[in-house]
Amino acid sequence: MASNDTGLGLSIEELRSRYEEEQHKRLRTDGMAQWGELSEELDRDPFAEPGFTRAPLSDEVTAIIVGGGFAGMLTAIDLQRHGITDIRIIEKASDFGGTWYWNRYPGCMCDVESYVYLPLLEEIGFMPSERYASASEIFEYSKLLARTFNLYPKALFQTDVTGATWDEAASRWIVTTSRDDTLSAQFLVLAGGILHKAKLPGIPGIEDFEGKAFHTSRWDYGFTGGGPTEPMDRLADKRVAVIGTGATAVQVVPQIAAVAKELFVFQRTPGAVGVRNQQDTDVEWFTNLESGWQRERIINFTLAVTGAQPEVDMVSDGWTELMWVDTQSAVSTKEEAAELERIDFEAMESIRNRIDEIVENPETAAKLKPYWGKHCKRVCFHDDYLPSFNLPNVHLVDTDGRGVDQITAKGVVVDGVEYPVDLIIYASGFEVTTDLHQRLGFDPRGVDGVALSERWEQGAHTLHGVLASGFPNMLLISLVQGGFGTNFSHLLSESAKHVAAIMEACIDQDIDVIEAEESAEEEWLSVLHRVGVGGARYFQACTPSFYNSEQQRIDSRAARNLTYSGSLLDYIGHLERWRADPDFHGVRIERRDRSVDPDH
Repeated sequence: MASNDTGLGLSIEELRSRYEEEQHKRLRTDGMAQWGELSEELDRDPFAEPGFTRAPLSDEVTAIIVGGGFAGMLTAIDLQRHGITDIRIIEKASDFGGTWYWNRYPGCMCDVESYVYLPLLEEIGFMPSERYASASEIFEYSKLLARTFNLYPKALFQTDVTGATWDEAASRWIVTTSRDDTLSAQFLVLAGGILHKAKLPGIPGIEDFEGKAFHTSRWDYGFTGGGPTEPMDRLADKRVAVIGTGATAVQVVPQIAAVAKELFVFQRTPGAVGVRNQQDTDVEWFTNLESGWQRERIINFTLAVTGAQPEVDMVSDGWTELMWVDTQSAVSTKEEAAELERIDFEAMESIRNRIDEIVENPETAAKLKPYWGKHCKRVCFHDDYLPSFNLPNVHLVDTDGRGVDQITAKGVVVDGVEYPVDLIIYASGFEVTTDLHQRLGFDPRGVDGVALSERWEQGAHTLHGVLASGFPNMLLISLVQGGFGTNFSHLLSESAKHVAAIMEACIDQDIDVIEAEESAEEEWLSVLHRVGVGGARYFQACTPSFYNSEQQRIDSRAARNLTYSGSLLDYIGHLERWRADPDFHGVRIERRDRSVDPDH
């Protein structure tokens, strides 16, 4: 193989060609349509209290929050700080936690340092036991937050929203639920979460399999035995298939590999797996942190992973090392573009070299190597995933970019070969960039009864991803036209703060109705396009993923359903400047006397 003075195994030209080749293998005409939803049986909540019932409610409150994960919880906490306490939180699950309620698969942990990920650590006085908190600890912490801020009396669990309609005469949202509740609220907050609606690959024959199957977010310990922290003792005589090699599979594969008779890992696109270096929390260090330490550390981490390169890297882990240079930023010269490309190649080559160092079989090692840019997919970090492929009971089934061909009654088919298994585990993740109403499970109806799906048929219309024309007093916490960051909880914390501040301002200033103006939505869209120039160039060369909506054709919807691809801190700056403007730029408001404010 050719080499050059960068220390890469291949020349720049050869790497560019290899990346393009790997991308083209995975391009599909069906784009996002390749994914399906969980059937009613697969979507059943294995953790909920069976036979739960309650009497229907008929409440009038200031705010209804849809979603009981960090987004919804933090919004409720901020609202209470502003004196707004008559709140209802509607949640499908049977407890708080959001994605950390659903994700209880063995080995599950947060891939971002717990000291920056877990919100309100200083206020709660909680010390995470490990640098990267386990899902079990995060779920328990979610419940601690709820108890500390008295959220349980406000929650309606095991409840789905079935409809939300704007009542123009009353200036209120009327919300109905699967428990026959009829609720009325001045404000409706859609905090359904970034990672909450599980998805399945659209593989022919999924329904034909006669063995056991489940999605990782609906883990069945009754079948596998064990628990999130105990070995799965019922898999010793089982042949297990894991479909997917993303962040979930990277965590769950080592746990299954340690106990199953045989494990088959079906791979469409190799994941990038760096060093995790898990550690127990240093108690002396943690207890001597000075006041304000967490906010400082959160901002420092966000700076480091967006290429801002702070003077001191407080977190100093795989994330900050790999993302220290933002290689997707816009450039003005060919020389700058070439330098960023080289840096990106070198970062990913370090990932590929690690595979050669760990995986003993050269053929397997070669198939595990990712040939895509470091911003194309969410990079994973784990210390035990790659060594799993040295075990005799673990088999990598690489599909060369095509994915699994078929599921039969007995197993999984790839390239004409059937792999008989007793259990299929779908590590296929969650919907992220699908239509909002699809992920929410209901379709809000705004002014004149127009549904969100109709209004957004050609793409989203929002101001900052939060306020939407045609949907007064509805506030969104979503990636669509909103911010994006490696540390999701930073985004959720700031979004919750913004949403709560808008509601407080409305109440304090006797504002009955607030909604975005269409002209302001178009201004915001132009901002999204402007900051997204570098990212658009970069993602054109990426393999398909949820980051680029599976590389489906760019149409009017895709051109509007963007995220703010600049720094999360820059996005937060837009929110802060808007809140500081006393004129409520870009919104239409109505005062309590029902007259339209002449200044808006």
